[in-house]
Amino acid sequence: MLPEERLIDLDVKAFGKVAVLMGGWSAERAVSLQSGQAVLDGLKRAGVDAWGVDVQKATVLDTLRRGSFDRAFIILHGPGGEDGVIQGALDILNVPYTGSGVLASALSMDKLRCKQFFEGVGIPTPAYAVLDESTDMEFVQARLGLPLMIKPVLEGSSLGMSKVGQVEELLPAWRQAVEYQGAVIAERWIEGAEYTVAILGQQALPVIQLETSHAFYDYAAKYQSDETRYHCPCGLSQTDEKRLQDLALSAFNAVGATGWGRVDVMCDKEGTPWVIEINSVPGMTSHSLVPMAAKAAGMNFDELVCRILAQTLELAQMQTTVGEATHGG
Repeated sequence: MLPEERLIDLDVKAFGKVAVLMGGWSAERAVSLQSGQAVLDGLKRAGVDAWGVDVQKATVLDTLRRGSFDRAFIILHGPGGEDGVIQGALDILNVPYTGSGVLASALSMDKLRCKQFFEGVGIPTPAYAVLDESTDMEFVQARLGLPLMIKPVLEGSSLGMSKVGQVEELLPAWRQAVEYQGAVIAERWIEGAEYTVAILGQQALPVIQLETSHAFYDYAAKYQSDETRYHCPCGLSQTDEKRLQDLALSAFNAVGATGWGRVDVMCDKEGTPWVIEINSVPGMTSHSLVPMAAKAAGMNFDELVCRILAQTLELAQMQTTVGEATHGG
C-alpha cells in the first residue's frame, strides 16, 4: 500500500481548468492519443474540469493561451512532448504541468546522453556503442558481443529497435533505426528477466515482471498482443524487489525527474540489475504498466491520474513562494 496520506480526499475543484495534452507530432502520436483519452476520461469521472487538447506544433501555444487553462496534464509521448519542448513552452506560459521539467525530460528522452550520465554517476547500464554508416560492425561485435539491441536514441515504444544475433544483421538494423530521429546505438544484450518500476512522487510502486514470446518487448508486445504476461507480484524476494525499487528511484532522482515516471530494468542470469532507460511520460493505455502497478498498490486509475495532477498544486505553491521571496512578498 502507499502511504496513508494518499487516502485523503482531493478537492478536484482546486485543479481548475485542466488541459490534457495528447497526440503531438512524434511517431508515438497514436499511442499518445490512446493514453490521453484514458487520462481525460479518468479525470472527468473524478469530477475534474478536464479538456482534451490534440497538440499541433503550429497552434498549441495559441490554443493554450485562448483556453485560459490553470494547469496541464502532459500525456505526449516521444519528441515534442517528452523531451522538454512542451515543458519549456508551459514554463513560459506559467502553466503548471505534470511530470518532469525541461532538463530531466530532455535527458531522459535521449537514451545516449542518459546512458553517458548513468555511467558518470555510477548507475549500472549495459555497455553500448554509437553506430553510423562508417562504423566497423565487426569491431562493435568484438567489443560488445552478440546478440545486441539496436535502437534510435530519441524514440520510445520500442520504435526502430531490433535484436541482432549475427554481425551481418548490424548494418540492416542500423538502416532501420536511422529512419527515426537522433543517433543510433548498439547496446549489449542482457540475458535475463525484464522488470519495470513505476514511480509516483518519491514512491516506487510494486515491481512488474514482463514476459513476452517476442524476441523482446517490442511495439506489438506492448500495445497489440494479448499474450504478453505481466507478473505483479514480480516473483522476486522482498529484498530483491526493494533493491530494484531503490535502484529505480536512484536513477529517477539522478536525472532530476519529478512527479511520476517509469524505470525499465533488466536483471542478468546472476541477478545483477541494469538500468535500461527512464520514461518521463509513460503510457496510460489499457496495456500500460503504470496503471497496473498502481492497481497492485491499491489505487484505481481515476485516483492515479488525480494523484499525478495533484502534484501540480504543489508546484504552483512552490512557484508562488519563490516569487514572493524574490520580490520581497
